[in-house]
Amino acid sequence: MPDTFPRIVTELPQVDLPLEGAAGWLLQGPTRQAVFFRLNPGFEIPEHSHGAQWGIVIQGEIELTIAGEARTYRKGDTYEIGAGVPHSARTRDGALVLDLFEDPARYRPRG
Repeated sequence: MPDTFPRIVTELPQVDLPLEGAAGWLLQGPTRQAVFFRLNPGFEIPEHSHGAQWGIVIQGEIELTIAGEARTYRKGDTYEIGAGVPHSARTRDGALVLDLFEDPARYRPRG
């Protein structure tokens, strides 16, 4: 699995993430955010909720638990999480994913 995205992505602003084991690059629009995430092996994000989210796995795999139902997503798989639906995530070997967030201010650029 590649360690990161190509330069066209990594030259975007990095997001300020409160979690270790992940990096993200932000593509900001007036009503939505897209974030390219690199999730390291063993990465876990605890259950949380926010506005609607859609994502696609670019490399690797990620286990998402959405509304109490766990499923593993692999390269090319997409997922949709409704607004306010509790969800968590974890990786075993790492993953590259692209997430689109309905919340236009879900993440802030780093520094």
